[in-house]
Amino acid sequence: MNVILLSKREGKARQLDLARPLTLTALASLVVLFLGSAFAVGLQLGRGSHERVVLSDTVQFGSLLAEQKKQIADLKQQLQLRVDAMAMRLGEVNAHVIRLDALGKRLTEMADIDSREFNFDRDPPSGGPEGEGTSAQIPDLSAMLAQLEQRVDQRESQLAALENLILARELHQEIHPEGRPVANGFISSYFGERSDPFDGRDAFHKGVDFAGAPGSSVTAVAAGVVTWAGERSGFGKLIEINHGDGFVTRYAHNERTLVTVGDTVKRGEPVALMGSTGRSTGPHVHFEVLRNGRQVDPLSFIGRH
Repeated sequence: MNVILLSKREGKARQLDLARPLTLTALASLVVLFLGSAFAVGLQLGRGSHERVVLSDTVQFGSLLAEQKKQIADLKQQLQLRVDAMAMRLGEVNAHVIRLDALGKRLTEMADIDSREFNFDRDPPSGGPEGEGTSAQIPDLSAMLAQLEQRVDQRESQLAALENLILARELHQEIHPEGRPVANGFISSYFGERSDPFDGRDAFHKGVDFAGAPGSSVTAVAAGVVTWAGERSGFGKLIEINHGDGFVTRYAHNERTLVTVGDTVKRGEPVALMGSTGRSTGPHVHFEVLRNGRQVDPLSFIGRH
């Protein structure tokens, strides 16, 4: 097989015999050289493209890391704010516990209660069988806060019990007959055996008489409920007050009553005006104290002074 080559410059034709070995070798070399160059150029182009892709991924990964670092920093800041808030709350609760303890001690001293009964220096005794639990861990703010809140609950329970005890004591003192039924006046007749002022015979006087000016106030010696307000034989106009706990007081010979049956009265509240109604020789109040239905000496409640 022959290939004819024409030259424009010289105008000559050359004939190339492809069947000759030398010609085939030269042609093959040219083809191999061309393919090798093309492969080298393609490889270089591919390598550059790969490097550009890797560079782009690296930039994106760096941006992602920066964003995550920013998120972590924000989370740390938020967590620190929460920790600071919990620490502040912890301090407030601890201060509250200290104030409760101080208040409890003061109330215990004021009420003259055995400090062993309401000891605010330590937690109330408690116990029980050992149960299943987890191993001890380092306490954190949440656990400390929970413990303090539990202490607050315990202190509030102690204070509630102490308050009930004080209120009961105050109520007992409020309903316990004490003092004189008149602001001014003198004792004109004592409790016990005496000569009857009308017939002179020996008789048992079941109360104490306080003489005074007509129309002066007669006051309750304890809080209670009025169970009688009106005339009664021998007593004239009578006021009777039930104080509970078995105590009843009577105020007799009044000129006028100021309360009615069912009224609640306080210690020192006027209940009548002094008079001389009923079996009486002059203006005075006949004062009786009954305990469980029996008259007792009023002087044990009002004193002898």
